[in-house]
Amino acid sequence: MSVTTSSTLDAKGSPMWSSGHGHDVISTKTLGFWLYMLSDAMMFTALFAAYAVLGHAFNAAGGPWVRAVAHAGVAFQETYWLFGSVLAYGLAMMALKKGNRGGVLLGIAAALVIALGFLAVDGREVLDLFRMGALPERSGFLSAFFTLVFYHGLHVVVGIAWMAVMLVQVASVGLTEKVVYRLLNLRLFWHFQAVMWVFMFTFLYLRGAIV
Repeated sequence: MSVTTSSTLDAKGSPMWSSGHGHDVISTKTLGFWLYMLSDAMMFTALFAAYAVLGHAFNAAGGPWVRAVAHAGVAFQETYWLFGSVLAYGLAMMALKKGNRGGVLLGIAAALVIALGFLAVDGREVLDLFRMGALPERSGFLSAFFTLVFYHGLHVVVGIAWMAVMLVQVASVGLTEKVVYRLLNLRLFWHFQAVMWVFMFTFLYLRGAIV
């Protein structure tokens, strides 16, 4: 059932964010978030550059190298979980365009649960590496590897927490203008994590399968 508050509808009965005026307001607020995303992309770029410099056998200091710590099979599992979460959130955005509050809640809840699956696999992978003695301080290579893994994982944790907050806001106040632009910013943030994961999968894990 489609549920929206009266303040989110224009004179024609359409969601206000789809009208000319509402779109301009939300686009203006979203621009600042785009600037944040650009700075975050620069941070990821710097970390990838550091990994490119340190990700060589002579930087392993006689300890575990990429073959021992980067397992493509595990990364495939993480890919399924993360991209499944992105798909679920995309379905929530489709429901948002229709003003369907129930559909938005269902999509976000599904995206959150699936993202927890990614986090569980990621956490298990890190714990297994720690048990085998592959600690960040062991070598320059491991420091660069774990910094990328932890940095991306931190973003996933933030995304999950953000989804939980949005579930509460959508359920309590409905699809108001403020809630909608927060949902749109979360969509940008979540899709960005999937894009960064593609780079991580390529440069960290596929390399471990072919070198």
